Amino acid sequence: MKTRSEVFQIGAEIPWEPAGDGIRRQIMGYDGQLMLVKVHFDKGAVGTIHEHYHSQVTYVESGRFELTIGDEVRVIGPGDGYYVEPDLRHGCVCLEEGVLLDIFSPHRAEFLKK
Repeated sequence: MKTRSEVFQIGAEIPWEPAGDGIRRQIMGYDGQLMLVKVHFDKGAVGTIHEHYHSQVTYVESGRFELTIGDEVRVIGPGDGYYVEPDLRHGCVCLEEGVLLDIFSPHRAEFLKK
């Protein structure tokens, strides 16, 4: 398993991987301390409620999403973002097709296993 990405990530050259029904992702830049992942959601796709030990910051590039973080639920859209502290349950429902940019610290090693 590689421990860091190439210096440049060219989107057209990076394959999309399935990540659930109606969800696919591109692994962008990463090293042992952080990772950027582009996640595409079809309308109606569900990012199942889950938790992980990583800190996460996400930016909404496009689309609209109903986010659940802990006990709070909000609808967010382009230009919005959110933070998830380690081990806090979170998930989403895609209301309008869109793309989220997820940043994790440390990197999600399980995303790199092939």
